Amino acid sequence: MDKNTVIGFILIAAVLIGFGYLNKPSAEQLAEQARQDSIATVKKDSLEKASLESDVVCDTIAETVGDSAMESVPETFTTLQNKLISLDISNKGGVMKKAVVKNYEDLEGNNNVTLFEGADQGMNFLLAGKTENIITKDLTFDAINATDTTVTMKAAIGPGSLIISYLLPHDSYLLQMTVKAEGLAGMFAPDYNQMGVNWQEKAKQQEKSFTFENRYASLTYKEANEGTDYLSETSEKIDVNIEEALDWVAFKNQYFSTVLIPKKIFAANSSMTSIPQEKSTGYLKQFEAKMKTDFDPTGNEPTKFEIYIGPNNFRLLQKVSDKTTLGKDLELQKLIYLGWPLVRWINRFFTLYVFDILRQMNIPMGIILILITLLLKAITYPLVKKSYMSSAKMRVLKPRLEEETKDLNGPDQKMEKQQKMMQLYSQYGVSPMGGCLPALIQMPIWIAMFNFVPNAIELRRQSFLWIDDLSTYDPIVEWGTNIWLIGDHLSLTCILFCAANVLYSIMTMRQQKDQMVGQQAEQMKMMRWMMYLMPVMFFFMFNDYSAGLNFYYFISLFFSAAIMWILRKTTNDEKLYDQLMQKYKERKADPKFRQKQATGFAARLQAMAEEQKRRQQKN
Repeated sequence: MDKNTVIGFILIAAVLIGFGYLNKPSAEQLAEQARQDSIATVKKDSLEKASLESDVVCDTIAETVGDSAMESVPETFTTLQNKLISLDISNKGGVMKKAVVKNYEDLEGNNNVTLFEGADQGMNFLLAGKTENIITKDLTFDAINATDTTVTMKAAIGPGSLIISYLLPHDSYLLQMTVKAEGLAGMFAPDYNQMGVNWQEKAKQQEKSFTFENRYASLTYKEANEGTDYLSETSEKIDVNIEEALDWVAFKNQYFSTVLIPKKIFAANSSMTSIPQEKSTGYLKQFEAKMKTDFDPTGNEPTKFEIYIGPNNFRLLQKVSDKTTLGKDLELQKLIYLGWPLVRWINRFFTLYVFDILRQMNIPMGIILILITLLLKAITYPLVKKSYMSSAKMRVLKPRLEEETKDLNGPDQKMEKQQKMMQLYSQYGVSPMGGCLPALIQMPIWIAMFNFVPNAIELRRQSFLWIDDLSTYDPIVEWGTNIWLIGDHLSLTCILFCAANVLYSIMTMRQQKDQMVGQQAEQMKMMRWMMYLMPVMFFFMFNDYSAGLNFYYFISLFFSAAIMWILRKTTNDEKLYDQLMQKYKERKADPKFRQKQATGFAARLQAMAEEQKRRQQKN
């Protein structure tokens, strides 16, 4: 350790010691801190005591509120149903215990999907009284006025009762629910106006690929008058406090959701929890939401909710707002994530409309993906052709550029050579950046389809060619044991996509190699290996992804390669070279161009090269 290092450590230690001494509290401050600590200790003891007393009260209420004990009353169910969903309402707690979405196939091939049943789902309302608390999960309700679509659940409590009413409209996925007190005003403080809502659900695995479905299962919520947010789908246990008021909270699977919507809002500081489940359990995640919303103890105004129980279909979710009785735009379509702004715009105003039009023609889903690919290729063809022609111009100019810059291959002449090449490109009317356009064009579209296809419930259980289900992987072989990075299968469409990616990379690398000059060609060697390794990385990423997405990428690359091959075959290099020479002559004779070149980017690059050369000579 040298002398300067030792001195540095000594100075740092002196600064830290001095800072600690100057900030040392005085005797008065120490006394005040001790007093505050004593107050905090007293408050903590009081809160703990109050909490224990509250627990005792709750236990007492569970035993005394209502005339019947939970253990002695058998559980019975009242079924509400229409042609879309079927719901079982339990007399214990007065809430849903089973929800079935009709006309959608489950993993066993049945034509109904059970979202939850039994202990998989629970909803509990908590009312804090002056001396007693009411906890609905501990109450037994009587079902009165029950029909196929309506039921009133009533629980006797002291001098009055608590009533939970349900209405399931015909041809709707929205269940209407109200919670109302009757004769209980004296149990609550005069200013009491909120009740707690504790909601839990274990999200069942509904699709073949646990890993893929789990990526799209999340606890999602919409902030009041704002956008949606969600708890991470891939993290371990998440337990967060949401400071903003909420319009609704959703327990979302990949293709189905249960959404709890209050008439007003859920107050700020809701608690949200998401816990991933093991693959062998048959469940994706354990969700829990603890919220508060308005409550009128007098019963003059019931607390209203609506619960959406149904598929994650974008157009269907858009129309839900037309059927709500809550008087607000629910914007449930925001449950479906279509990507960041540019990508969302492509999906929202192009992909969805084209998809809807083609679906109305009763075209198979695989053909629809091919037609969407062809349409996108047709729209982007003019830009792709322009980009290809830019690359072709650089290719035919390569021999001339190599001749013009052959004296600038020294290690200290890289900047000067780059400046010379830029100047020549400008004189021939060629843009070196034009060849990058295809990647820039394709990337937003690829990302848009990456977000659209896995969220399109219309692909669920749809077959095409050898693919049994476009919404999940298509195994060419399965072995039942999970292998790191690969899983327990090989997906054929993923293999085709990766193979097509390798072939397309070879074509693009060969094209770029033909146009690179000098050091650029050397730099492309590393880039070439990266482009070849990328399909290998894609295999490990996409082996669990849906066959529909892999099939789209495969078809997209196939058509991209076909377009590049056709453009190469139809381009006359000699004619193109003659056009460039004519452009060169015109620009050399144009004084305005010469003046622009003297002050443009090439001139600035030349100045930088000259400055670098001067510095090297000086050193």
